[in-house]
Amino acid sequence: MLSFPNAKINLGLNITEKRADGYHNLETVFYPINIKDAVEITDNEHISCKIHGIDVPGDANDNLCLKAYHLIKADFDIPLQQINLLKNIPVGAGLGGGSADCAFVIKLINEKFDLGLSVEKMESYARQLGADCAFFIENKPVYAFNKGDEFEKCEVDLSAWFKVLIKPPVHVSTADAYALVKPQKPLQSLKEIIHLSPTTWKNKVINDFEISVFAKYPQIHQIKTSLYDAGATFALMSGSGSSVFAIFNEPVKLPELEKDNLVYYNI
Repeated sequence: MLSFPNAKINLGLNITEKRADGYHNLETVFYPINIKDAVEITDNEHISCKIHGIDVPGDANDNLCLKAYHLIKADFDIPLQQINLLKNIPVGAGLGGGSADCAFVIKLINEKFDLGLSVEKMESYARQLGADCAFFIENKPVYAFNKGDEFEKCEVDLSAWFKVLIKPPVHVSTADAYALVKPQKPLQSLKEIIHLSPTTWKNKVINDFEISVFAKYPQIHQIKTSLYDAGATFALMSGSGSSVFAIFNEPVKLPELEKDNLVYYNI
């Protein structure tokens, strides 16, 4: 069986406090976008994961897709599977590609073996793999809070806007980004702002990681500046970086940004 996990962007990201368990509480809006991997599961004599496409750091045996399989295998007597993963979503870009892949594996296994898992149960499995993994089970815009793994429905629709995403040749470590961020409660919750028109988002919908990430990687800051110079209504770094997205009133081409970066149009 084959499926196509998609990426996400963060419409705002406020790091509100550091928790006693070492994690951080935050608030953000996860929004799905049309940049996709491909994942396939097939019956096999032994469990394995083969990764193709974009190079993924680390051992394939530690891939989140395999961990998703083992979580369900512990509760259900399902056959051994080979997981084939074609990576297209940029890595280290704040787009949640790995989280999407493992969540879609959970959904594939549920469908293939007719396990009858509820959305809540699949989200429970996904939460064990990463804070944003559960989002990809329903894969709809949500306001996320606590560790980023608790959700409320969010009526945000950017389908009428032209969306651009820029991925510079920079890998931002999520751990390093969190180590440098200074948690603080925002003056106004993202939950209240996000329902306003995107024309009002600039300087209101923010990403707390931008301060430290821009200081270390000024080329990411320059991309955001260039997007506004090109007429973007709104631009922001996604997650802990390094990708930057923007929304425009109409289709654009950005040849000057294509020279040194991956550029995706109408995501």
